[in-house]
Amino acid sequence: MLPEERFRALVEEFAASPGVSVPGEPGRRGFGSSALKVNGSIFAMISGDKLVLKLPHARVVALIGTGAGTPFDAGKGRPMKEWLTVTGDDEESWLALAREALDFVGSAHR
Repeated sequence: MLPEERFRALVEEFAASPGVSVPGEPGRRGFGSSALKVNGSIFAMISGDKLVLKLPHARVVALIGTGAGTPFDAGKGRPMKEWLTVTGDDEESWLALAREALDFVGSAHR
């Protein structure tokens, strides 16, 4: 399965979740328009054919340490501490990590 197809599966999975907005919704343009958001904040997106997620810094460090991800750099020359580029390409790990990201970002806005 291609990364775009796997991301579409995530979009379908989370589309009905409370507070979640998905790519393609009316009025969404510009940065983040192709990302999954909860309460207006991005929690998952595709960048360079890789899944990128927002997670707690300690979790990002731990996942990098296990080889499950790499630091995400938004083109500014330094990694963003709460963002992870997922190295695995299996649907189960994408879904589990995306759920963690949804919980993390969603809890920040409660």
